[in-house]
Amino acid sequence: MNPIHTILIVGIIVLVTSLTGCSKKEEPSGRDKSEEELSVRDESEESNIELTLDAQYDKIRNGARLILDYDAQSNSFKGTVENTTNETLKQVRVEVHLSNGKELGPTLAVDLAPGEKSEVQLTATSTDFDGWTAHPEVGVGEHSRGGEHGEGNSEHGGEHDREGESEHN
Repeated sequence: MNPIHTILIVGIIVLVTSLTGCSKKEEPSGRDKSEEELSVRDESEESNIELTLDAQYDKIRNGARLILDYDAQSNSFKGTVENTTNETLKQVRVEVHLSNGKELGPTLAVDLAPGEKSEVQLTATSTDFDGWTAHPEVGVGEHSRGGEHGEGNSEHGGEHDREGESEHN
């Protein structure tokens, strides 16, 4: 093959490659995603952001909207969990994780009809924490192992039923 043909072929390959590269649509980075895309992602992930004791938790996860505040006078977390979907949410429960590594809950598991709200209260037995995180759980799949969930927030029972037991021992 003569050098002119080689140069022509290389030029055509470079041109085709550059045109193909320019026509590809780039996916936006996490910073460029819309609020709707971020809220969908937030629904499926637990928040790693620890709240201060005067902060309010207000997030939707798996269709359950949890609004929770810490009440220093009763040393408890109070609020509501609401079904934001058009279908019944099965076995909805709430957990609070304290900055000292202790876990409160889960609450008793309840089925919530569309739009239905349920009161939530989880009481801490200690006061040696200065931050917290929370999340609602929906269905039998999340951390549930044959009855450990849904037994209340007392300090008697399975790994999720008493403060001080880690969720992931």
